[in-house]
Amino acid sequence: MNAAQAIRSARSRAGLTLRELAVKASTSHSAIAAYESGAKSPSASTVDRIIEAAGFALDRQLSLRVRGDGRQDRGAELAAVLELAAEFPARHSVKLEFPVFGR
Repeated sequence: MNAAQAIRSARSRAGLTLRELAVKASTSHSAIAAYESGAKSPSASTVDRIIEAAGFALDRQLSLRVRGDGRQDRGAELAAVLELAAEFPARHSVKLEFPVFGR
């Protein structure tokens, strides 16, 4: 989700008009309209202020990526796979019933 979508979504979910949100965020309604349309790009602090004025908060998560590569780094990918695997029950018994090889 980009800034324009986040601002538009927060405003509509809060049931606010452009002018109402502008008053709460201490900005102009034309600035909010420009942000929502993508004509202007707000700074991160401006987005936070507008979203909070609508009664919401943005959760941000930064992740390191290899430059030019849109994939997750291998550690994050492995963690995601392990979390998914934890959702499935194990099909083996708690105690090993077969002899251990190499003895």
